[in-house]
Amino acid sequence: MKVVKFGGSSLADADHFEQIIKIIKSDPERKAVVVSAPGTRFKGDIKVTDLLIKYVNQFLNHEPFENTQTEIIKRYQAIADHFQLPENVMERIATTIQSLPLQTYSDDEFLIAGFKAQGEYLNAFLLTAVLNKIGMPTQFMDPKEVGFLVSDNAQGAHVLDATYANLAQFRNPEQHLVFPGFFGFTETGQIATFSRGGSDITGSIVAKGLDADVYENFTDVDAIYSVDPRMVQNPKSIKVMTYREMRELSYAGFSVFHDEAILPAIEAQIPINVRNTNHPDLPGTMIVPERTFKPTGLVTGVASSKRFAALYLHRYLLNKETGFTLKLLQILYKYNISYEHMPSGIDDLTIIFDKRQFTPELIEQMCAEIQEVLNPDQLEWINDYAIIMIVGEGMQKSPHTIEDIIRPLSDHEIKIHMINQGASKIAIMLGTNESDAEQAVKLVYQHFFDNNRIID
Repeated sequence: MKVVKFGGSSLADADHFEQIIKIIKSDPERKAVVVSAPGTRFKGDIKVTDLLIKYVNQFLNHEPFENTQTEIIKRYQAIADHFQLPENVMERIATTIQSLPLQTYSDDEFLIAGFKAQGEYLNAFLLTAVLNKIGMPTQFMDPKEVGFLVSDNAQGAHVLDATYANLAQFRNPEQHLVFPGFFGFTETGQIATFSRGGSDITGSIVAKGLDADVYENFTDVDAIYSVDPRMVQNPKSIKVMTYREMRELSYAGFSVFHDEAILPAIEAQIPINVRNTNHPDLPGTMIVPERTFKPTGLVTGVASSKRFAALYLHRYLLNKETGFTLKLLQILYKYNISYEHMPSGIDDLTIIFDKRQFTPELIEQMCAEIQEVLNPDQLEWINDYAIIMIVGEGMQKSPHTIEDIIRPLSDHEIKIHMINQGASKIAIMLGTNESDAEQAVKLVYQHFFDNNRIID
């Protein structure tokens, strides 16, 4: 059995519904479907989720919201009219949207989650009605009724283990199952949404819960590429890659998946197939367990991210001082700050952060306390910091990979602030200035893949 997830761009309007119906029909193994909310239909259009966010903000700010309600309803009405669905389908959709301000929520965070989740909820309900209308027996998998349970963090929920036992009851279904993505219900009955990659997370959870043979994730790209197509013309597509390669590249900016979205499928060792809704005959990219994978090259992909900052500390005989790092970590804990990496030398320590955690005021307060408590000889906050990730299972077999990576960067006078290779030996991380990051990615890609495709 296959679990199939469709993103918002694949569900934007009736024509897209027709396309995904063809995809579902074309393979009898595609029994479970996970859907996002309708995405944009054309340039400048608004996603239904963004309309729901507008709606909830208008409600919270005591502003008129009737026009927004109408705009949301029209998005579903156009699809329902195309398939000539019974009037009671749209009556339920319209009533659900109009009654959102009348529901009871434990606080504003759950209220926002309750509004935002309706895009997926109603799209799953609508697709279920469409499939039944055209003679494909289908069950709407209401998360509350099937026991899709999540933690009580309103907009950053995590799945509870009980969900998998509840989903196991639906394994090997005779009819199709349609799940809304992005959210679940707390044990107290409140809607809570996942933070990022919400529908991808749902798809991965459903695949694990139903013990799927494959989790197919349909999106708007033909495959995962070895480098960002905005940097390199016609980059090489990746036919097969491992879970850990995907996670390493996602961490550094690959946008196909948020790196935590596929963890349930990874835990269950379920292969993931990334495919294009508009070109469903293409094979896409398979993401597989490491134990079944045999690399055919050294490097699988190159990615970069500019979301980092670094704190550099210098103190003579730092390596001899007991408790220095402990005191530093206690300060980070006090300010609720997590760090990404901590490369060090005998007198130096660099802490790399995701800078989205910080405000200018927080940086100033934290650095002042570190200076006062640890008294380093030098303390420098580096906001101009980027990470380059070079990833490949095949790198384990070559003693020359680092040399091959560094040489083209050195030839072009790109400064490298940090080099780190994990114990798995499948990823090498470089720290550079933000201004050098894109050129560094291009040069590494050029060296390993193609000398003729670099964009000037």
